[in-house]
Amino acid sequence: MTMTANTANANPPTKGGLVTYLQVDGAMKAADFYQRAFGAEVAAAHPVDDKGRTMHVHLYINGSSLMLGDAYPEHGHPLQKPQAFNLTLQVDDIDTWWKRAIDAGAEMVMPVADMFWGDRYGQLRDPFGILWAMNQRKA
Repeated sequence: MTMTANTANANPPTKGGLVTYLQVDGAMKAADFYQRAFGAEVAAAHPVDDKGRTMHVHLYINGSSLMLGDAYPEHGHPLQKPQAFNLTLQVDDIDTWWKRAIDAGAEMVMPVADMFWGDRYGQLRDPFGILWAMNQRKA
């Protein structure tokens, strides 16, 4: 994983007005995948523990912050299957974003197509079970 920040004590600025914090099975692996699939940058990450888990990874994706952490069932935070949401990336070149995500290993859920609201839109699922949508406004 490419680290560009001090991983132990960094407190980078949070970007975006609403920040998503995901619990995944393998936060550092997810961060690596998100770098390859969505061009994420690691802003900060706490070191992994003796079980290979980390409680916090801070990423920048498409001008926003995304936070990740592993499950810690012994502290009341068991792993739960993601459901009833998606993360939507508003992009200018959906075909490039889409191809990069598919090439990295994302699974197509709904192919990119012109939608009734006038934009191009599609959905992917990442290897951690998170549903991602991409939307590009049409001129």
